[in-house]
Parts: sequence; structure tokens; C-alpha cells
Amino acid sequence: MSGERDGGGGTEFERVLETLRARIADGTYRPGSRLPTQRDLAEELAVSRDTVQRVIRELNSEGWIKSRQGSGSLVVGSLIHWEATPRVRASLGTFITRAFTQPVVRLDVFTLTSESLDAHIRLQAERIRLGEAQPERIELRLLLPSESLELPYPSLKKRHGDEGPQQESSQSSQSSQSIQSSQSDQLQERLRAIRRRHTTSLRIALRELHTEGLVPYVSTEIRHVPLTPPFKLYLRPGAEALFGPYEVIERTILLNDETEVDALDVLGLGATLTRHVNDEGDPDSSGSVFMESMQAWFNSCWDLLADTELPDAL
Repeated sequence: MSGERDGGGGTEFERVLETLRARIADGTYRPGSRLPTQRDLAEELAVSRDTVQRVIRELNSEGWIKSRQGSGSLVVGSLIHWEATPRVRASLGTFITRAFTQPVVRLDVFTLTSESLDAHIRLQAERIRLGEAQPERIELRLLLPSESLELPYPSLKKRHGDEGPQQESSQSSQSSQSIQSSQSDQLQERLRAIRRRHTTSLRIALRELHTEGLVPYVSTEIRHVPLTPPFKLYLRPGAEALFGPYEVIERTILLNDETEVDALDVLGLGATLTRHVNDEGDPDSSGSVFMESMQAWFNSCWDLLADTELPDAL
């Protein structure tokens, strides 16, 4: 990796990547627009062109942008606008905004990394600072996969012939297996690093709302469960839910050692979400039944399968 580091001890690559993700998420760079040139970004963010190029490659592989040689980088994804199409898709941004219009914000979330949730929570924190939302309590329960769990994604894509007869020497075969094992480990650690980064960001964003005197009570509790998330689930207990399956895709992932690998991963930002609303007047409606069953599922995992830790309650 590049030796560039920022004042906070993180790499310049990570700083620039987070900056551009945030700008796409909050609509600074809207879908259909083009990113500034690599030269302009390098000058603005005080990094090398090489760092900007690596960030562009990463954003392209994650599906935020489409980058072509000589044509610049077109923004195609946004946490706010990704799902704003005529199809029957729900928007996480709208869901979180509705939650934060209430005096008491309660959210139960089961997800792979919390990357999308982190971005939207930080947007709501800014709305609170601007006086556009004034919740009295924020209570977040977040379920994530166990850190020790070996997940099926992201994983190296099997190449044709990987399981066929081996014509290479034993030494060469062992070397190839060692490289693949190292790359598999890097993929899993990359996912864990993304998860840690966003859960830390979540905690800080919510804690600062309390320490700044903007929200009287904030509780953030994160538990880990030995399950691979086949879907993402956002619950506003007793009110509504968003549900979206993770679709497995093939894509290129840039590892920390700058090696590009073909991998199997899942669509997170582009996952289709469906909204289900609790009908207090009809407990047998499809929305009410869905809410009841998924809340019971979440509570059972939270109480019986997940590890326990002290909540960050202020």
C-alpha cells in the first residue's frame, strides 16, 4: 500500500475513499453527473494522482461509479437516490428520515456491514444540528455477523480448472494454494475492517449528538450473531420494516496489497428493498404479519444467539 497517511493515522486512500463515498451519499455528486477530474481531486484533497486513481478503481468496483478511460467517471449510485425509480422499491433514506421525525427513534437492524446505515445516520445527525429534526431519544440495536465467522462472501471466484487435474509441479501447486489462501484471508479481513469502520462511525455520530446536548438520551447496542446475512432488515418496532435480499454477484475487488482479484460478493447498496407497514387495525394483514414475524425473529436472535456487550447508553 501507499505510504501516505493522514493526521489521524489512517491511510490517505481510506480518507479519500470515505470522502467521495460521503459526497455521493449526500447528493453532492448526483447520479448522472461526473466526478471532478483526477487532477482536480488530487489537488483539492492534497494527495497523489496515484491515490485518486486507486480510489476511483475501488468506487468503480463497488458500483458507485462507472469509469472509462478518457471519459471520466460517471456517478451511477447514491444511498439517497439509488432506489428512487418507478419500480416498487423502498428507500432507506426515506425510512430513516421518517424514524427521525419521531420523538423516540427506535431502530432494529440486521445487516452485513452497516455501511448504508452509517451514511444515513450521519445525514440525520446533520439534520439535527440544523434543527430539522429534534428527537428526544435514539435507541439503536444492531445485529452483525460474528467476527470469527468465515462468510461465503466475499470469496475468490473459482477459476476454470481449479478443481481439475493438476499438471503443475507440487511446489508450484503449493505456492498457488498459498497465494489463494492469503487472498481469501484478505477478502475476509477487508470485510471485517469495513464493518468495524462503520460501526465505530455510527457510535461516534450518535454519541456526539448527546455530548453536544442535542439529544437527551442515546443508546447504541451492537451484538454479533453466528449467521451469514442472506438479507438486510431494518425495523421500526411496531411501525414498519424494510427487507432486502443480498444478491450474489461477480466483481473485481482491490486488496490492501493492491492486487485485483475476481471475487463473489453481494449487492449491498443496490439491493432492492421492500417496505412492510404494520396495520394496527388489522393484525392479520400481510404487513402486520410480516412485522410481527420479523420482529420475533430479530428478538430471538438478539436474546438467544448473539453475544452480549454493554450498550453505549448516554
